[in-house]
Amino acid sequence: MAKRNVPIKYTSRDFASIKQDLVDYAQRYYADSFRDFNEAGFGALMLDTVAYIGDILSFYLDYQVNESFLNSAIEYDNVIRLAAQLGYKFQPNPTSYGVASLYILVPTSPSGPGPDTRYLPILKKGSSFSAVNGAVFMLSEDVNFASSTHETVVARVDPTTGLPTFYAIKADAPVMSGQLVQTSFDVGAHQRFLTLEIPGTNIAEIANIVDLEGHEYFEVDYLSQDVIYREVPNRAGNVDTVRSILKPASVPRRFIARNTTRGMAIQFGYGSSDKIKADLIADPSNVVLKQHARDHVTDDTFDPSRLNQTDKFGVVPANTTLYVTYRQNGVANVNVGAGALTSVVEPVFLFDEESALNTETLGNVVDSLEVSNIEPILGDVSFPTSTEIKKRAQDFFATQSRAVTKNDYLSYIYNMPEKFGMIKRANIIPDSDSFKRNLNLYVLSEGTDGNLATANTLIKENLKTWINKNKVIHDTIDILDGRILNIGFNYIIIVNEVSNKFDVLSTVATALQDDLFNILPNMGESFDISAVYNLINKVRGVVDVVDVELTLKTGGLYSDVFYDIPANISADGRLLEIPEDFIWEIKFPAVDIKGSVQ
Repeated sequence: MAKRNVPIKYTSRDFASIKQDLVDYAQRYYADSFRDFNEAGFGALMLDTVAYIGDILSFYLDYQVNESFLNSAIEYDNVIRLAAQLGYKFQPNPTSYGVASLYILVPTSPSGPGPDTRYLPILKKGSSFSAVNGAVFMLSEDVNFASSTHETVVARVDPTTGLPTFYAIKADAPVMSGQLVQTSFDVGAHQRFLTLEIPGTNIAEIANIVDLEGHEYFEVDYLSQDVIYREVPNRAGNVDTVRSILKPASVPRRFIARNTTRGMAIQFGYGSSDKIKADLIADPSNVVLKQHARDHVTDDTFDPSRLNQTDKFGVVPANTTLYVTYRQNGVANVNVGAGALTSVVEPVFLFDEESALNTETLGNVVDSLEVSNIEPILGDVSFPTSTEIKKRAQDFFATQSRAVTKNDYLSYIYNMPEKFGMIKRANIIPDSDSFKRNLNLYVLSEGTDGNLATANTLIKENLKTWINKNKVIHDTIDILDGRILNIGFNYIIIVNEVSNKFDVLSTVATALQDDLFNILPNMGESFDISAVYNLINKVRGVVDVVDVELTLKTGGLYSDVFYDIPANISADGRLLEIPEDFIWEIKFPAVDIKGSVQ
């Protein structure tokens, strides 16, 4: 039979369909020369081999296409990369924030009652402390023990005269997790978009980059951003209310930091240091004004982006040594409970006229420093799931760096830089009792055990500062604590006669923990009782689910929130309705979920 061109069935993509197409083709066009269609023959082996290869190629083709789009991507690293295209910044190593209570002993002043002010030190920013789990925390601002706002009490008295000999001074100060580490890189000839991998894990942020010549490199959100705002001390009379002033500065030397599940990398632009423009700030008159010396007229529209211009996405370091200082967490879990901050690691004291002070007394004051924490120091301990990253990336892209709608606010909150602390769940609700456009923002953090916890005061203050950058000017926001509703449930099932009821119960418990409660709900999201029925019914060996009864967990290790569960189950019994400022949580699935066989 004369061979002719036959349309290829591109819909045949699996092993069976590809093999059948090959068999049909061979029987039709090679009937005289190829007759080995026996399943045990060599010809069948060749057909199976080709079909096998075609099946594998089809699988990888489909897989690669799926991994190229955010909605269908499965691999975690691919989800992160695709989310970055929408502007989402992955934050795998958040910082925990809290308040530390610092105590020192100071001798009595020889000239009268009260502590000797000469021995009242300043504890410098960067002093470090450690918790019982090995986590290290740094002081994020200077602490002046001479301030009148600190609590001062008599610590020791003379047993003979009863007069005070030492005073104890307590100062509360903000701390954040991590310690500063420095590394260096020898950089050779000019290389466009130079990328360097920072050694180590659990890196929270890049603190400083300086080259051998003393040039400083600044972190920006994207390489085309050439203006930053620097913090300058306020020298005016209102320094008590305004400690610092933000001033814009053009930075030709800049970099971006990229986080992955494996660590952190920094990337520079591709400009050369010998081609930096001499005048980085353009004269506005050259942009918008008509000048008589010209024979043409410039555009009357004002383009602010032309006021600050640098070459080629910033300057790449070349033929130098880079010294990179970064903050690194020593442990993966940087959350600690109340009272867990116990040890002083490396204090840095500053005394006025230190050379004139008694060396022994000075040493006693330094050695007397103690630390503790009244509130938990919280941040985050778990990575966001792939589903959470996809949702946050899409919301972040839609916000366009402004907060107007509810989704804008939530996206902006979840993208707060990790160095300011992390919010695990949030919800924003208009205040119906307010006469103006007031919004109630309910937030929750993550505790030391990975469960939900109340956000501490410092994280809320950082969040308030973060929101004020881009919120609508007439919006007023109150940041409040979300309410955690700890629940459990008991279920009764019927097992078929041939199955072991204990094995079936174990399988059901594993399925519930792995498939139903491994994703944390959003605030205000109802508990789906029907999903429990559906999941249990799918377990092999289960004939039917007789009943699912929800129970309230409160007191002890649970929250103190009371909620009338029976009164808030929907009329059809499918949902437990949750208020918008609540979030349900099954805190201990192994204990809170109980099953029995009827």
